[in-house]
Amino acid sequence: MSQPLAEKTAVVTGAGKGIGRAIAETFAAAGARVALFDLDEAAAAETVSAITAAGGEAFFVPCDVSNLESVQSAVERTLANAPRIDILVNNAGIAHIGTATSTGEDDFDRVFRVNVKGVYHCLNAVIPGMVEAGGGVILNMSSVAAITGLPDRFAYSASKGAVHTMTMSVAADYIDDGIRCNCICPARVHTPFVDGYLEKNYPDNREEMFEKLSKTQPIGRMASPKEIAELALYLCSDAAGFVTGAAWPIDGGYMNVRK
Repeated sequence: MSQPLAEKTAVVTGAGKGIGRAIAETFAAAGARVALFDLDEAAAAETVSAITAAGGEAFFVPCDVSNLESVQSAVERTLANAPRIDILVNNAGIAHIGTATSTGEDDFDRVFRVNVKGVYHCLNAVIPGMVEAGGGVILNMSSVAAITGLPDRFAYSASKGAVHTMTMSVAADYIDDGIRCNCICPARVHTPFVDGYLEKNYPDNREEMFEKLSKTQPIGRMASPKEIAELALYLCSDAAGFVTGAAWPIDGGYMNVRK
């Protein structure tokens, strides 16, 4: 089996569940040693167990991406188990539903602490080592919300817009240091968050709402976390060596296909 990430060490934030777990498992299967940065120890432990059972290598590092000291400590702990960090995937994030007037200041700040400062903290802590080592790959999780208007996603859209532009800045600032930086812009992905949202808000017509949300994508369904992970694998492998400063929609036709 091909292992395009053999001998590489990858940090994946928010790796315990959903897209982060799929990325961690996919990278480990591709030969990477994966450091799972997460606050949910139980979920991360389950992911580590799944990876090791499949013959991969992974370890859990407790980390609150919204806290710089926590991120710095997590990076130090990772480097105690690996010679360098070759790949950083900034996946950790939270969602919020609301408009500019219905979104409270505390909620707005919370979204930005995790989705924007969390990415900044990881970039700030990891990039110096990549520069010293002669290069690396960074992948940020953005969203179609960063590049089009979605109703009731004011704070979330603003935060992902920031992730989008941070991606372009990092790509420009560190291209001469051998660092590539891209972002992925998914439409709706079937994750535990979606299931929890439906259970909480639509307990009596969950299946109907799931179908409605699925059909928002012209292709007629949500993406699977594994599909996002496969794109992440490509962008973080040497096969994408000519790709940097790019935002990759993976959206089932949401942006450009209309029925």
